[in-house]
Amino acid sequence: MSAYPIRPNERFAYDSIHTRADFVWPQSKRLAVYLGFNIEHFSFGDGLGACLGPVSPQPDVLNYMWREYGNRVGVWRCMDLFDELQLPTGAIVNTSLYEHCPEVMRALQSRGDEMIGHGYTNAQRQSDLTVEAEAAMIQTCQEVIRRESGHAPKGWLSPWLSESVSTPDLLAQLGFEYTLNYCHDDQPTRIQTQSEAAFWSIPYPQELNDIPMVIHRQLDMKDFALMIQDQLDVMLSQAYHPSRPQSLVMGIALHPYIVGQPYRLKYLRQALEYLLRFGSQIWFTTPGAIAESYAQSHPNGA
Repeated sequence: MSAYPIRPNERFAYDSIHTRADFVWPQSKRLAVYLGFNIEHFSFGDGLGACLGPVSPQPDVLNYMWREYGNRVGVWRCMDLFDELQLPTGAIVNTSLYEHCPEVMRALQSRGDEMIGHGYTNAQRQSDLTVEAEAAMIQTCQEVIRRESGHAPKGWLSPWLSESVSTPDLLAQLGFEYTLNYCHDDQPTRIQTQSEAAFWSIPYPQELNDIPMVIHRQLDMKDFALMIQDQLDVMLSQAYHPSRPQSLVMGIALHPYIVGQPYRLKYLRQALEYLLRFGSQIWFTTPGAIAESYAQSHPNGA
């Protein structure tokens, strides 16, 4: 026995993708593709946030204003593109946006995008809260989205993908059906919680994601667009493999203050138009629809 025992992840067991029972998505498709459209609001003069340039003493005007461009301009340019290409999104939203820019939220709802809880603001990590404060925050966000959209959110992505040890239990107890916090698989996973109701992980990308790629790794948007195309090529070959097909999920994580910049939007368009060429093989959908379809085909769990 090792002197350094490894703590297991008790939320799900190891499960090789090569040994799972086969299934198909709606329309007999093998590859589900969704756009995770992250729309966020930040506190001026304090708190967390992605940075375009070096962090300055607060108020950090450069980095705050760069992020705010996404809510004033970038989000509208992106929605125009999605409208033109007739693509749905999973809108991953801070509920403070209902106070800050309610017209953006109305536009998302008018488009029919799925509203996914993303905390109140991305200026604070969820994992920094007490259990009581975390539960109250999740429930408040749930109630705001229900009141404003007419539907309670099915899914949740924690600000900064930060979790406490209680997060999955709290989400399941409040009636959420899935989390986007995990990037460990290309298919949904049943997550163990204290609730009897099924609770799922829907794959959320940390590679096909503009923050780690464009901001942290300083990848040019032309290269990020090529990543999207390459990801599709390989996943289609895996999904429709002649002897071992696998129905898969391909998520693309986008933030309007990044991809909504005009010179980047040009290459996002090219990548999405490339995906549309394979429309006969792709189910363009939302995370909530993926969770619903997978739960129906796996009533006893993954």
